Amino acid sequence: MLKKKTSLRRHHLWRWLVGIIVIIAVALFAAGSYFFSVAMVPSHKSFINNSNRISRSDPLYSQKMWFKKAPKQQWTMESASGGYRLVADYLPAAKKTTKNVIILHGFMGKKEKMGEYAAMFHQLGYNVLMPDARAHGQSQGKYIGYGWPERYDVRKWSEKLIAKNGQNSQIVIFGVSMGGATTMMTSGIQLPHQVKAFVEDCGYDSLNAELNYEAGNLYNIPRVIRAPLIGSLSVINRVKNGFYTHEASSTEMLAHNHRPMLFIHGSKDTFVPTKMVYQNYAATKGPKKLWIVKGAKHAASYEKEPQEYPRQVARFLNQYVK
Repeated sequence: MLKKKTSLRRHHLWRWLVGIIVIIAVALFAAGSYFFSVAMVPSHKSFINNSNRISRSDPLYSQKMWFKKAPKQQWTMESASGGYRLVADYLPAAKKTTKNVIILHGFMGKKEKMGEYAAMFHQLGYNVLMPDARAHGQSQGKYIGYGWPERYDVRKWSEKLIAKNGQNSQIVIFGVSMGGATTMMTSGIQLPHQVKAFVEDCGYDSLNAELNYEAGNLYNIPRVIRAPLIGSLSVINRVKNGFYTHEASSTEMLAHNHRPMLFIHGSKDTFVPTKMVYQNYAATKGPKKLWIVKGAKHAASYEKEPQEYPRQVARFLNQYVK
């Protein structure tokens, strides 16, 4: 009788434990699905300012207005995977040149939001190509890739530039925020020899690290819950978006890069914390320079230093792009 009661208790305990595990698994899946929609599905994000208004008090007002009025060509191509139609604006340099730049925008941005950088590079004598990343702007796509699938799209854009502008083309890849991470991730894959250098501004060191940081920064999720939550999101992302979130690492890709790279980051960045740039800078194997812009917030280094920013970029690139 005693054995029967003990066995019954164990049976109830196992049922209770299994029930708890099932509840936790369902809760994690539900939470992971919610955060997948927040992080990976393109839509309005309350924490992103996508206003198109240009204020006269903006230190970069003239650059933004120049871009708004500048004549542009529209280029299109198919994405490297997924069969999406991708769209870019092309602004030829004022004088014929072999110098080209591909400018990559940030999370939930679009090519039109990068007008000040287009103006800067145009002033430096470059042909400018500005793609909308997949699932952004005019480009097709279901999910945001944070630079991981997009790195192969960037390679295809560079090949298109070479096909259009000639084998003697020299290409710089430049990006801000998610575009900066995309730049770093692109640096680690096989690229045409015409790609000469990179400039990244405030890109994250890895997608997992950024997701973990924002889970605390934006949602105040306790650290102990973040790992299983991101794990759940990662599995959903693998099924729907083709990769686990831990794969999307700037530092791991930089370890394969031997080309020159300029790293820029604001000292007051609280969206992609400034400490991440030191990991990125240490990881790359090529010639490099780090510029921390004192007092600059996220993606605001050019605005903070409108005179010095083009000087720093030009001084670095002039060593490698003639």
